[in-house]
Amino acid sequence: MRILGIDPGLHVCGYACLQVGQGGEVLVEAGVFRTNEKRPLGERLEQIANDMDCLLEKLKPDVAAVEQLYSHYEHPRTAILMGHARGVILEKCSRAGIEVKSFSATRIKKSVTGNGRAAKQQVQSSVQTILHLPKRPEPADVADAIAAALCCANSTATVSFK
Repeated sequence: MRILGIDPGLHVCGYACLQVGQGGEVLVEAGVFRTNEKRPLGERLEQIANDMDCLLEKLKPDVAAVEQLYSHYEHPRTAILMGHARGVILEKCSRAGIEVKSFSATRIKKSVTGNGRAAKQQVQSSVQTILHLPKRPEPADVADAIAAALCCANSTATVSFK
């Protein structure tokens, strides 16, 4: 099974693809795509849509694990803007026939670190250890996407793999 983890963002969007089988999880590819903050919102969303199309075509995931949005009362605008990006990501997965599973940030962090309030550096170190990576994934958006994919893999561990 292939799981595409996505850490949605309007400026930086992290992604990671895991191949999951009886032997465990193997990182296929991970990275970020970026939009230009100086461009209008519509153009930035179109860029995310194009990048998602390319990722889905290239990586051919069976399922996508996307971090849920949360809104802090002091920063509602951030959540609204991020919601635009997340909406584009969900639409592209749906159009490609890919099941989407959403996980809260605390659940994702707890699944890889044991602590739902773990710091970014702790998530990066845990992901490095779990996947036996030579160095911590950078930037943190990549580690968050890998963690989302690992969380999904752990939540579907009872599913038989082909």
